[in-house]
Amino acid sequence: MWSRQRRGAGLGGRGVEELRARRREREAALRKARRQEQLVSKRLLREDTTAEEGGQDGAEIVPDPLSEDEVLELLRGVQRGSEDRKRSLSCLRWALRNKETQQKFVRLEGSIRTLIGLFTSSLADMQMEAARCLHELSHSSDPAVAEACLPVTSYLLTYLSGHSVEFTSPHEAVLEGLGYVLSQLLQAKEAPTEIIPHTANTALLSLGALPALTSLLLDLASEIPEDAPEGLELLICPVLRCLSNLLAEETGCEVQIQDERLLIALFLILQCFLQQHPFIIQECLWLLNNLTADEHFFCSALLSLDLLPALLQLLPCSQMASVLVLTILCNIAEKGPAYCQQLHQQPALPLLLPTLALPDPKVVGQCLELLHLLFLHWPEAAADFVRQGGHQALEQHQSIPELQERAQALLDIIGQPLGASAFSPCHAMLSAFS
Repeated sequence: MWSRQRRGAGLGGRGVEELRARRREREAALRKARRQEQLVSKRLLREDTTAEEGGQDGAEIVPDPLSEDEVLELLRGVQRGSEDRKRSLSCLRWALRNKETQQKFVRLEGSIRTLIGLFTSSLADMQMEAARCLHELSHSSDPAVAEACLPVTSYLLTYLSGHSVEFTSPHEAVLEGLGYVLSQLLQAKEAPTEIIPHTANTALLSLGALPALTSLLLDLASEIPEDAPEGLELLICPVLRCLSNLLAEETGCEVQIQDERLLIALFLILQCFLQQHPFIIQECLWLLNNLTADEHFFCSALLSLDLLPALLQLLPCSQMASVLVLTILCNIAEKGPAYCQQLHQQPALPLLLPTLALPDPKVVGQCLELLHLLFLHWPEAAADFVRQGGHQALEQHQSIPELQERAQALLDIIGQPLGASAFSPCHAMLSAFS
């Protein structure tokens, strides 16, 4: 604490607090963008089937529209109790990726009622395919399609509540499918009045949602076998997202969970699904970001449990993973000198140099933010950075408009002698990183 106060005083008054406030504003904007742009989970149910259907690198393929007669024939095939019903249902699910086909399907009498009947049946395979069909329909922005899906919601709620024996199924993927259908229907403009009134997250928190979800995630992580069954990741993902969204809300509530086992569970999940289901990485990192954003406990626990090396290994996984890993490291570094000292002692700096060489301005910008916090709170890191060739790594960004000001601010810092006032260009830095 003494060291933190002394270094803070060297910044001259409100410098550190002003920088911290601006960084929190950017963090809030990032979380808002996450909620607005990335909560519609279109790819989760499609990911495993895209490769089977000819997609490459996860690219979505949209089929050509079917004629009304072709759609009617598929519906009749689904309604007939023949052995070909599942094949017809799979063909229908694929066809419903096309907007025109969606519109033609919902106009047919009994179409939605047929899907409802199948996913409330005792045939798990049919339930899953029906859930996938409803999932495709739930992506539509057409008001007519959304209105046609309204009768589904009461069945979804009954099924997901688990109170009816009639809706019991041993397949977790069915629950996952219905959960995502419901989550997307709840984003429709009719949701507050015609589907279900939204409940304030503060009420969910007061009812114990955070500890309940935490307990569920701990149980799931502790029971993951070495050869995890297909579909388990689809049950874990909504739990991760619910926890993350509750923590990300701008309700001013403090984190009500301080259990380091949650971090262990997250890294167990990452280890298990890293190779086969990389979308899990983003979900785990979003939760880890929200846990560490304003909470010293999880920052300390991540370091004391020696989880930092495993976190750093995720840097090259993807552009979004890189940004999130660097953001989490910023959350830790922002906590002050003691945390920056530990980051410096870990193999963080050698990994940041190749990151600075990447062509992605978002990744590089977040890396510059992290270096700024490290140099601000622990000047020894700046000297080490120079010895490792960091000066040249920063110079290459002086010609990039969105990065040049921040890169120059860091060059000014590392140009200061270690024993001198390392923070003399404080005002320039505040401007550059605002």
